[in-house]
Amino acid sequence: CSADQSPVGSVLTPLQTQGKAVAVYRSLCSAATLPVSACSGSAVKFIMEPKLYRPPPEVRGMTSLDKEAFTQTITVPALRVPTGVLNKVVKSLKKSAIQRPGIPRVVQDKEESSDFRLVLLDPHKVSSTTSFSEAEAEALRSFSVSEELQHYELQLTYHNLKTEEVLEAVLPQGQDVTSSFSRVGHIAHMNLRDHQLPYKNLIGQVIMDKNPGVTCVVNKTNMIDSTYRNFKMEVLAGEENMVAKVKENGVNYEFDFSRVYWNPRLSTEHQRVVQLIKPGETVFDVFAGVGPFAVPAARSGAKVLANDLNPESYRWLQHNCKLNKVEKKVRSFNLDGRAFIQGPVKQELPALLKGTAGVHVVMNLPALALEFLDAFRGLLHQEPPCDENLPIVHCYCFSKDDNPETDVVKRASDSIGFPLESQCSVHFVRNVAPNKDMMCVRFKVPKEVLFSKDHDQTEPAPKRQKCEEATDST
Repeated sequence: CSADQSPVGSVLTPLQTQGKAVAVYRSLCSAATLPVSACSGSAVKFIMEPKLYRPPPEVRGMTSLDKEAFTQTITVPALRVPTGVLNKVVKSLKKSAIQRPGIPRVVQDKEESSDFRLVLLDPHKVSSTTSFSEAEAEALRSFSVSEELQHYELQLTYHNLKTEEVLEAVLPQGQDVTSSFSRVGHIAHMNLRDHQLPYKNLIGQVIMDKNPGVTCVVNKTNMIDSTYRNFKMEVLAGEENMVAKVKENGVNYEFDFSRVYWNPRLSTEHQRVVQLIKPGETVFDVFAGVGPFAVPAARSGAKVLANDLNPESYRWLQHNCKLNKVEKKVRSFNLDGRAFIQGPVKQELPALLKGTAGVHVVMNLPALALEFLDAFRGLLHQEPPCDENLPIVHCYCFSKDDNPETDVVKRASDSIGFPLESQCSVHFVRNVAPNKDMMCVRFKVPKEVLFSKDHDQTEPAPKRQKCEEATDST
């Protein structure tokens, strides 16, 4: 009923082999609806293998990937189909046919007849002739196909298993199994938990094997750098090439993923904000990174002043501007965020406020951006106050509050020194952790804040742009 399923590489005596074969034989028989005695001869039509998608138990605890150890032979049901109606039958049995990576649904008839083929079926869906739906049974009758089930011995290998199946088989039972990762060009970025670390290299290899185009798998090894918003990482599998090439919303980016920050989950948010910016308007990007807001805004016709404290981000920002041919529309700076607001922003604003084109300030540093809002207090205290064309701020932040909208508005109001409740909007961006949301507060800088003469504008010591964990940052 089944081939010997001993671990690859083990040696059994003839007596051991015979005993193991009998045990497997009886196990398979007990899984079927037939009595054991029915398995004694060639009259057996089909035996359902209940462990079709489970790798052999011997792989449990493996830390160095042995692909051969996952090989096993199982028995699946099959229908003998005339070749003349093969395509029609396969189409009719779409829901019942076997579907596994690298496994063909149609194989050579065991009698090697050129007039027939075997269509392999999923034993989880087909255990007897009564398992077919009415539509499937009618189709088989119309094509004169016998519903008698054949049994076919099928070899499953590592390549036929899904990522989750391999990892569930290897890691200790009862522990969380992760197969999720962030894709950044050719790099798969994982955040492994402590109990997964002994298997980190195996996990990396499996992720690379099962995801075409991934040639490097990395794991975060610490929290984000306190100043430059990047994190240390180790290579789990593949090449140590950290320069990624990414296309987001039609824009090309290149950067060293180990030295800058990039979050592929923010593609929709980048697009949302850029679509709010009209051609001819001005954008101040305070924490620009490698340019996910600045570059597309410039491409859409905006004038952009982009800043980042990280020298590597600043370098790749300039590179991406040239890559997308917007270097003449973007002025880049390598300053602390507060120095950027109290320097280039302060210098440019007076003339911009006299015009009619909108002005936007993007502050995408959610762990700390709210703390920089006080830089706007009295920023233009030497200028005559005006009500028109005040800059619109898009400020990102995190909240663990039960009412995150109220929480972030209150914190923004406290930082800027003016009640914003009646003149701002809050947009939910994403959930970054259990009970922790990323939000975007949007408001016009009140003239009472911008032109305040009570605020001392002597520059305080720059605040360092410290961040929280990589999973929380943008």
